[in-house]
Amino acid sequence: MNNKSIMTDFYELTMAQTYFDSGKKDEEVYFDIFFRNNPFNGGYTLSGGLEEIINYVKNFKYGEEEINYLRSLKIFNEKFLNYLSNLEFKGDIFAVPDGTVVFPNEPVITVKADAVTAQLLETALLACFNHGSLVTTAAKRITNEAGNIPVMEFGARRARGIDSSIEASKDAYIGGCGTSNTYAGMKYNIPVLGTMAHSLVTESDNEYEAFKKYAMSNPDNCVFLVDTYDTLKSGIPNAIKLADEYLKPNGIKFKGIRIDSGDLAYLSKETRKMLDEAGYKDTNICLSNGLNEYTIRDLKNQGACIDSLGVGDNISAAKERLGGVYKLVAVKKDDKIIPKIKVSNDSIKTTNPGYKKTYRFYDKSTGYALGDVIVLAEEKISKNNYTLVHPVDTWKQKRLSNYHVRELQVPIFKNGVLVYKDPSIQDKKKYCENEFKTLYPEVTRIEKPHEYYVDLSEKLRKLKEELIKMQTSKNIEN
Repeated sequence: MNNKSIMTDFYELTMAQTYFDSGKKDEEVYFDIFFRNNPFNGGYTLSGGLEEIINYVKNFKYGEEEINYLRSLKIFNEKFLNYLSNLEFKGDIFAVPDGTVVFPNEPVITVKADAVTAQLLETALLACFNHGSLVTTAAKRITNEAGNIPVMEFGARRARGIDSSIEASKDAYIGGCGTSNTYAGMKYNIPVLGTMAHSLVTESDNEYEAFKKYAMSNPDNCVFLVDTYDTLKSGIPNAIKLADEYLKPNGIKFKGIRIDSGDLAYLSKETRKMLDEAGYKDTNICLSNGLNEYTIRDLKNQGACIDSLGVGDNISAAKERLGGVYKLVAVKKDDKIIPKIKVSNDSIKTTNPGYKKTYRFYDKSTGYALGDVIVLAEEKISKNNYTLVHPVDTWKQKRLSNYHVRELQVPIFKNGVLVYKDPSIQDKKKYCENEFKTLYPEVTRIEKPHEYYVDLSEKLRKLKEELIKMQTSKNIEN
């Protein structure tokens, strides 16, 4: 169903009722979504999940079925349930487009709404953002290492459910992959590809027979899986024999082979020799089997012969997490925006207060991104020169000139109305490619990347210091 509004953590509802009962239901609040560390120990993150967020917010409504269920829990009072049954999103959302390069502690999504609605949105928005960004980032790390070698995302069976697999295929495409997920191909017009399974070989009397059955049924897609028994002694010889005896005489192209186990570097090189010696120099070699950015790098360094790659688990079910969070940063009282802060003994968990914007500086000569600055919303950025100052070690400074500057977030909803036109997935892919090209290679390397500059304006930094002192004093007094 389109209406998934009740997909929220239960405490969001108890919090919402608390706001309602305490007379805070109409209080205007500001929440930021951000993350504290790049995934994969990397130097960057690519934002994702905005399409799903838009769909969730467009359909945000508690209907009769949802209200009756909440009533049955005997936790919520009737006044609150009645209020909830008439609740609609009437606030503002600002966000970076899917595929945007983002960094820790930057506001990626900002929600401005009444306290009840803003609280209820938290779980779903984080679920969409965390999953979409993680998959897009994983895909880009892999396609970047692959370079000009095409990568197909093969991870539908490893994803966290059907809906997750479809979203992962879409996000992986934005990050540069094709997919094996046929539904995603139909829904998003993504290139789809598939070869054959080991089961066809084991079901048949022998490997040659399996390859022939597949070729007869799929003459335009003759890519044979050659590692079921022995790649070099059985799989490749049988594929070549079939090509000689059946494919070539019938004008069918011997399109390729896939190796899914063993020493892929060694096997691919030996396979290339065998195919070339048999006269099949244009037959492609596809490698798969638990590949990630590190194994792809190693395969290339070892001279593996690769025409395409299939990657599953490490895109669609990456063993990582992004850890995006949703934090209150300001409330509006008497037409004034009052900044709020969460202070923690763990300094990384102390939030940046206030309604903010993030600006990115680009070198006019090279197009490379020079750094980002987070500022209070009312601040203006000089077009001529700017000094980036580290948010903690203020002696670390970088003076900028000859740049142009861009505000990262764009309006998505205004007063509850969708004002953003979500681009086609092809445009998102191109946008993501262009975004990635603005990063220095030192930032994109997969090990020990250079730390990208993300600083606070002097005004925001001083505000943060003042609020920390204020909150610390209050806690000591109490």
